[in-house]
Amino acid sequence: MSTAAKQQRITKIKKILRALAVVIGAFITAYGLESVLIPNNVSDGGVTGLSIVASQLFGLPLGILLAVLNIPFIYLGYKQIGKSFAIYSVLGIASLAYGTSIMHHIPIIVQGDTLLITVVGGIIIGFGIGLALRNGGALDGIDMLAVLLSRKLPFGTSDLILFLNLFVFVIVSFVFGLQGAFLSAIAYYIASRVIPIVEEGLSGSKTYKIITSQPDIMAETIRDRLGRMATYNLVEGSYTNGKFKEITCIINRLEDSKMKEIISEIDENAFVVVYDVAEVKGGTFKKKDIH
Repeated sequence: MSTAAKQQRITKIKKILRALAVVIGAFITAYGLESVLIPNNVSDGGVTGLSIVASQLFGLPLGILLAVLNIPFIYLGYKQIGKSFAIYSVLGIASLAYGTSIMHHIPIIVQGDTLLITVVGGIIIGFGIGLALRNGGALDGIDMLAVLLSRKLPFGTSDLILFLNLFVFVIVSFVFGLQGAFLSAIAYYIASRVIPIVEEGLSGSKTYKIITSQPDIMAETIRDRLGRMATYNLVEGSYTNGKFKEITCIINRLEDSKMKEIISEIDENAFVVVYDVAEVKGGTFKKKDIH
């Protein structure tokens, strides 16, 4: 088999696995809706929430409403984000619609305890939505709109989903009452915190920028004790006009406390800036033993 043929085969397998992950995410979300939220008069957000409201008002099947109401957003995703995203999203929404249909009469796993309902329901649907987004698809039209807006605005996908859903919860309050709307908002807030954990991974990365009086010792210690390489940027202070070596180093979240320990040990007065990194590829960013 030629190299090109092998590459095509690998690409095809990856696409199949991504599609499977989107379907699994959709079924997990459907399970959270049908076994926790809907039986307890708690709604989801987005187009799914609007579909739940319409289903309660008009007695129409939730699966059909999910499919129909998401059509404009699927078209938006196709035109603005791309064919691949639209295809995976169609697969995810269709799986969610089918999942809610076949799980409509499954046993309720949580009932009565409002706090437990919002926490369990939020975690389940957050995990399902996050799994779909991680693999290139969306389960809700609001998710697609949020992904599109996140490309143009300085906000994360989960933050935009939460903002857009505030308008949905106002509508939910007319059907499930204020308590139902508040519980729905709490459940979806919990989901919005779970989404980035699943989408980006538990061991996401952080970038450290350090200005210290001992840059060479600092970089060497980071390399020896964390196994992380660092780079230098020459910077100049605006007040003193002094020249400094600014250290830049990327670590994973599990190494954060160790990095702080190293900085404090070498230079307690070091100037440090830390920010989250969604994704790191290439270079020498590989996990090594910490000692």
